[in-house]
Amino acid sequence: MEELHFWAAKAKNLNSIFAQLQSDSIRKVLQYLDASKSTYNVPFAKLCKEVFLARAEANDNKHYLWPLAKWFEQLASAQTLPEIRDLFRPICHSILLIWKSSRFYNIPARLVVLIRQICNEIIKKAMMHLNGEKLFELIDQSELEQANSMLQVSLQVCAHFKSVYFDYKAKSVTEVPGNPWRIQNNALFIRLDEFLERCHDVLELTQTIYQFQKLAQMEIGGTKGKTLTTSVHQIYADFQETLAQMKNVQYDLMDLDAKHFEDDFYAFRSKNKELERRLASVINQAFDDAKTIVGRFKCLDCFEDLLDRQIIKNELERKHTSLIASYASDLHVVQQIFIEN
Repeated sequence: MEELHFWAAKAKNLNSIFAQLQSDSIRKVLQYLDASKSTYNVPFAKLCKEVFLARAEANDNKHYLWPLAKWFEQLASAQTLPEIRDLFRPICHSILLIWKSSRFYNIPARLVVLIRQICNEIIKKAMMHLNGEKLFELIDQSELEQANSMLQVSLQVCAHFKSVYFDYKAKSVTEVPGNPWRIQNNALFIRLDEFLERCHDVLELTQTIYQFQKLAQMEIGGTKGKTLTTSVHQIYADFQETLAQMKNVQYDLMDLDAKHFEDDFYAFRSKNKELERRLASVINQAFDDAKTIVGRFKCLDCFEDLLDRQIIKNELERKHTSLIASYASDLHVVQQIFIEN
């Protein structure tokens, strides 16, 4: 709504100035300046012309932008994030109609301002949907699935707006071939893309918590089981310390103006990579300690949720190969026994 209010206020001010310039007193001043061949005559006439042009632009923009008011009001008053999805298409449709019809509101600079303001409103709604405080409340209540689901909703709504915009950008090429929406995407979506990246980072945080929390109650069998179980529980304790540092930050994780997030999240990632290396070593030892194929499969099953983490995945690549080879060897033995009998 800021853009609409801006042009409405500007039109009101310029209309007031225009009315004053049309008054008898100002006309007399202009006649006097002209008669006396004053040096102020030309600059004043130029200023009047600029006012007339600016007034025409402001009134035209106010006229064409005002139909957007009802959509922006619904966007601002929406109580939930998912319900704003249905507003994106009529908003973009209205913007394209304005672009086609307005004499002034059909230049890239105007569209950039409008789209950025819409993006800011979407981000605002997404932060109301899920902020850092609510996120950690869900984590503390072991509601990680709900936290992930809410983050996915934020990602989907933001991505949907971009998708709708690109649909209408394509339409502008056919409907306004002489003046399509030729604007770099980064100029429009720089802040929305930053928010999408932040959502992905926080989603990685919640997924990491979900994966590592499996270690809390894990018990490993075998001859080295007790030692390896102690190592796993220590890794989990160290992870909890790392997580506590993220929980204790003095800002909202979803706030793009909180620039410390990048450094804090980088530290979180770096410490987790070291924990993953330690965990990969434990899994390797547990795998080697299991003497049967069934035991080795059970070992991998214990760590199933963590096997997709890249460092652990890389470490266990050769173990998978070894396991498949052992399984193939056993199958061959079974086949030979079957044939012989």
